[in-house]
Amino acid sequence: MVLSENCIQVGDRAPDFSATAVYEQEFKQIKLSDYLGKYIILLFYPLDFTFVCPTEITAFSDVYERIKSLNAEVLAISVDSEYCHLAWLQMDRDSGGLGHLNYPLVSDLTKKISLSYNLLMEDGKALRGLFIIDQEGIIQHSLVNNLDVGRSVEETLRSLQAIQYVQNHPDEVCPANWQPGESTIVSNPVNSKEYFRSI
Repeated sequence: MVLSENCIQVGDRAPDFSATAVYEQEFKQIKLSDYLGKYIILLFYPLDFTFVCPTEITAFSDVYERIKSLNAEVLAISVDSEYCHLAWLQMDRDSGGLGHLNYPLVSDLTKKISLSYNLLMEDGKALRGLFIIDQEGIIQHSLVNNLDVGRSVEETLRSLQAIQYVQNHPDEVCPANWQPGESTIVSNPVNSKEYFRSI
């Protein structure tokens, strides 16, 4: 069961937070609102030193240059302490650790961040929540998986690019499975038929 403080939805302003993160083997204070002007992939995961979590965290790190090229950043968050994060980062990937990571791991030891995003479970862990937040701090995409199911990096990137496309082309919408460079739909009853005739 998920504990609920509020019910945030797509279209809402992302709850701001200030927390200690580990980045480049150092402790740093970060604030979500400091990232305004960039897109944010906010990646909640249950716990350090588990099984699915390192596969997701390292997969996002491995495509970090692609993410950065889209004017986006990644922040990964769990309810572990910054000391636990640091120890996990110092463990090799071959042993289930993270090794070098290209983005910060945020400590939510108080569980306030997970609670504010409606992800905190009764046992104290957070569900696998993923949020794409736009340059204005508005949630444009949310996905929540249960603990045992990892998320798709490629689908996250596709969703980010689709969000960016429609924000830059307000008269168009992206159809199912849209990829950058493919046709979009003009969002009015007459012009949309051009797309439907093409498929």
